[in-house]
Formats: sequence, C-alpha cells, structure tokens
Amino acid sequence: MSNDEVSAFLTEYPDVQTIELLITDLNGVVRGKRIERELLEKVFAQGFYLPGSVMALDATGTTVEETGLGVEAGDQDRVCFPIPGTLAIVPWQGNDRAQALVSMFDADGEVPFLADPRQVLARVVEKFSTLDYTPCVAVELEFYLVDRERDANGQLQPPISPVSGRRMNSKQVYSMDDLDDYDFFIREVLDTAHAQNIPADAVVAEYAPGQFEVNLPHVTDPLEAADHAVLLRRVIRQVARRHDMEATFMAKPYIDESGSGTHVHVSLLNDAGDNIFAAEDPLQHPPLRYAVGGLLQMADSVQALLCPNINSYRRLAPGGYAPTSHTWGYDNRTAAIRIPSGEIEATRIEHRMSGADTNPYLAVAVVLAGIGEGLMKQVEPPEPVTNNAYDQDHPQLADNPRDALRAMEANEQISEWFGEEFLRIYSICKWSEVSLFERQVTELEYSLLLPYL
Repeated sequence: MSNDEVSAFLTEYPDVQTIELLITDLNGVVRGKRIERELLEKVFAQGFYLPGSVMALDATGTTVEETGLGVEAGDQDRVCFPIPGTLAIVPWQGNDRAQALVSMFDADGEVPFLADPRQVLARVVEKFSTLDYTPCVAVELEFYLVDRERDANGQLQPPISPVSGRRMNSKQVYSMDDLDDYDFFIREVLDTAHAQNIPADAVVAEYAPGQFEVNLPHVTDPLEAADHAVLLRRVIRQVARRHDMEATFMAKPYIDESGSGTHVHVSLLNDAGDNIFAAEDPLQHPPLRYAVGGLLQMADSVQALLCPNINSYRRLAPGGYAPTSHTWGYDNRTAAIRIPSGEIEATRIEHRMSGADTNPYLAVAVVLAGIGEGLMKQVEPPEPVTNNAYDQDHPQLADNPRDALRAMEANEQISEWFGEEFLRIYSICKWSEVSLFERQVTELEYSLLLPYL
C-alpha cells in the first residue's frame, strides 16, 4: 500500500487513533492485532509480525502442534503487509477506529506464506491467468439472525423484531414483511458496508425463520471478491451485536431448518470483454461444459475445503437446497452447479457446494481451480439434471469429514493448485478437529443410553 493512500486516509479521518489489522485463519476466523495511529505509516511500509502458527489453529483456537508451525519451530513470526484498498473506518466503534486486511509472507517479507488462505487464492489466480481469461466473481452469503437469549430448552431461537414485536417462526421465503421487520438491521448493514467500501447491494429473506441472504456484485478481481466477503461477514456480525442479536454463519444452526451456504458466481471474460460462457444453449456450449466438468471432477477432493467444520456436513441433507451429488443443471437449485437463467450475456456458473462457514478465500480458490482444470483439460461433465436431483441416482458427495479429508489427501491433482504444504497443514488441523469432536459424549447419548445400559 502506498504512502499516499495512508496519508490521504489519515488526513480524511483525523479522529482515528487505533487501526485493527485483520487476517483470516484456515477456518475463516478473523484474527490480528491493533496498532496506534503513529505506527500506521511504518506498518504499511515495513509490515508487522504475527506468528505463523495463526495458520495452524483448530476450531478451539489452539495451535495444532503436529503442523510444525508451533513450538517445534519456535513459534516463529511471519511478516504481514496491509492490502491496498482495504483501509477503512470501523463505524460500529465510533470515529476513532479503522481497519485493514493484511496478508502473510515468510519472515523475509518476499515469499508468500502459503498457509495463508489469501495467498492460496493468489496462487490459484496466478495459475488460472495462463488461460488469458478474466474471472468475474460474485459471492452470496446466507446467515441466520438469532436471539441472544436461548429458548426454554437452551436452544437457538429467532429474534423478536423491535418493529412488529413478533418472533419469526415460519418459512416465509422472500417475505417483504420480514424484510420490513428487519429493515433497521438491513439498512445499517448496507450503510456500514458502503462506509467500508464493501459493495453489498441486495438482501432477501431466505427459506427459514431469521435466515437472510446478502449479495455482493461481480468484480473482475477474485481476491477483491473474497476480501469483500470476509469483511461483509464481519459487518453483519457487528451490526447484529449492536442490536442485541447474534448473526451466525454456521452451516446448520437448526437441525430442522435449511442450512446456510456461500454461493460463488463466476463468468469469464476474454480480451474483448465478452463472456465466453454466453450462448443460446449454455448446456451444450463447450467452454461452459468444460468448466462444469472440471468442477465436478474435483468435487470430491475439495469437499473438505468447502465444508471445514463438523457442523458443515449437517447441511448436506436431501431437500435442504444444499447439494448432495455430482450434478449440474439449468436453473436447478437441487444441483451442486447451477446455471442461472437470465440474459445470455449474463450466463454464469453458480457454485453451491460451500457452507456459510467456509473460508471465502478457499471457496473462490476452489471454484477457479475447478474451472481452470476443466478448461485446460477439456473435461466433459455428465449430462445435466432436470427436476429434483435428490430423487435421482447420482454419485454422492462426501457427507462426513473423514471421507472428505481422505478424498483430498488421495488426489495429487489439487496440490498443483493449492500447494502441498498448505494441504498438509490444512489436513492435520482438520483431522485434529475430527478427533476433538469424536471424543465428546453428547446429551443425546446420555438420554438414549444412560437409562438402559
């Protein structure tokens, strides 16, 4: 980031005293440190240090020592540099706080630290660039608003709208009344996002009480698209907190309601600015077919990246608008890969496999890698599905982390895109989480077994 950008920001916001420097770990959790105003120009010019073990944390925030990034290596520091264009005020903290995203490099500051998910995406973008196409990427985020108070059984429940005084309790998909009830929240999310240069542009009520979706527009820089998604998730959570609610990006917060996903939309532009997916019959158009073929061919090996938590797999149930099979189709939300309807010029791929809990950098990286693989090797997809894919016989996606991790480890193809070292660290961290969860005794086990065994 240039000194001019920093100087202009400090001049425009003279009250800013503290700057939060933010980075996402493997799980998409935002971490970092705070600095004072007088250090900002130095940090932007020379970087600052965080331990590389930040990229070796499990779901509890504990370093997974088996990765080799913890005490075995002396818990060494890496250099982090702020990302141009991400320095912005933090409206929910008043006038004296700002923030910037950062990315991590090796200790010398020259080589990208490839355990950093943003650097993984940068690697994929660089490899994809050999195709001479410009990806046009947009991300949709689904989430739930929940009451900070639990119900009588200690379970999550939708919040009570301060406008209507009622608690949402039915599936009013695309309900304008629900949007009106939470207009105060939606407006503040959009206003706060715009204050941080995040171009969020639409919100809809989704298919469950308290569930919403917010859309980001297409941009021609995949890294910027993922940056927007990371920052928008933070905005949503913070605005919800200001209104005494919680926003959750868990993939399946309610077992009896729809899960939440992260949908990645991609089209490709040639040198003339034309969309190479555009065709009268996109299902028979070779570039689009190859792109889909690559995505489906890699689907098993990347499932663990798109579904990073135990809860992620609870979303993958038939009938819940989450994909469970290697399928694609035109305007079909039961398929893993959807080709949305609309104007020919806007023909694109909607990738629906990621849970809302995915790391946006990894989700975008997975989609670009699959499309790139398909185009480079001209991979033909299976026939597109029509009607309800859940009722049909198709190869199934992994519905548990063990199968997903084994598929990732068995496929040497994906290391060319994501890097062996990153995949090694990711795999170790995720196996550690599998072990953590499998060592728990649940309340259901007590209720079913304790009275009888």
